[in-house]
Amino acid sequence: MKWFLSFVAFTGIQVILAAPPLVKRATVNDVATLGYATLNGGTTGGSGGTSTTVTTLAALTAAVAGDAKKVVIISGTITGNTAVEVGSNTSLLGKSGSSLVGVGIRVLNVNNVIVRNLKISKVLAEAGDALAVQASHQVWIDHVDLSSDRDHDKDFYDGLLDLTHGVTGITVTNSKIYTHWKASLIGHSDNNGAEDTPITVTLASNYWTNLSSRTPSFRFGHGHIFNNVFDSNDDGINTRDGAQLLVENNVWTGTNKPLYSTDGGFAVATGNDFGGAANTAPVGTFTSAPYSYTKLAASAVRAAVVSTAGQTLSF
Repeated sequence: MKWFLSFVAFTGIQVILAAPPLVKRATVNDVATLGYATLNGGTTGGSGGTSTTVTTLAALTAAVAGDAKKVVIISGTITGNTAVEVGSNTSLLGKSGSSLVGVGIRVLNVNNVIVRNLKISKVLAEAGDALAVQASHQVWIDHVDLSSDRDHDKDFYDGLLDLTHGVTGITVTNSKIYTHWKASLIGHSDNNGAEDTPITVTLASNYWTNLSSRTPSFRFGHGHIFNNVFDSNDDGINTRDGAQLLVENNVWTGTNKPLYSTDGGFAVATGNDFGGAANTAPVGTFTSAPYSYTKLAASAVRAAVVSTAGQTLSF
C-alpha cells in the first residue's frame, strides 16, 4: 500500500494516512466516446433504461436477456461454470469489488452493448471465453479485469477476450488482461475471411501482462491499437491473414516479438517503445483512423495506464 504525509500546520503534528484507492467515478448512463464504437450511430447500451442490481447467476441471466433498453449491475461474487448471453441495448456493469468466477459473458448476434468494470476469472474451456463478442456490432468494453492462471495447460481455459465472426464498431479501453495462456483472438480462423474482413476494433489504454500468446492475434479487418502497455508476455501483436493494423504509441517490455506478421498481415507502426526489440511486420496501408482521438506519447503511457486499468470505476 502507498502512503502519504499530511502536516497539520497549527499543531506541527505529522499524520500518516493510507492513500485512497484509485477509483474513478462513473455513471450508469455513460456512452462510448472513443474509437470505432462511436461510429455508425454510436454505442449507448442501456443508457436511460431500467436499472437492476443482481447478486446471483440466475438473476444475472434473466436480467441481461432480451433487447429492451436496460442497465444491469453486478454486486458481490457470482460463481458457476457457464456463459451468460447479453441482449442488445444493454449496459452490463460491475460494482467495485464484484466478480464473476467461472462465469463467462457472451455478446452474440446483438447490437449496442456496453460492458464495464467487470472482473471475470477462471472460466473453464468447456464454458468458453471469459468475454466473447461474436457477430455483433457497436460494443464498448471498458475497465474490465480478465484473468485465469498459468498453472494448468494452455487448453484448460479458452480465451480471455475474443472478438470474432465479423464484429464491427468495437472499442476496448482501460482494461487489464493478464495471467493467462491465450489472451485475445480477433478474427475467427484462417479460412473465415469472407465474414471477418469487415472487422473494426479499437484497443486503447489497456494493460496486457503475464500472457503467453495472442496479445492480440488479429486476423483480417482493421485494428487501431494505441497507448497500451505490454509487460512480460511471451508473444506480441500478431497481424495475420491480411489484417491492417495502425499501432501507435504503445510500450513493451519482456518480449522479443512485440509486433510481427504471419500469413500476410500488415501494420503501420509509429511512436512505439518496443523495449529494445524490433517490429518485423510488413508496412500496411491503414495510416489514419476514421475518428478523432488524442494520443499520449509513449513515454507517458505507463504512468497513465497501469494504475487505472481494470476494475477501477465506482458506480
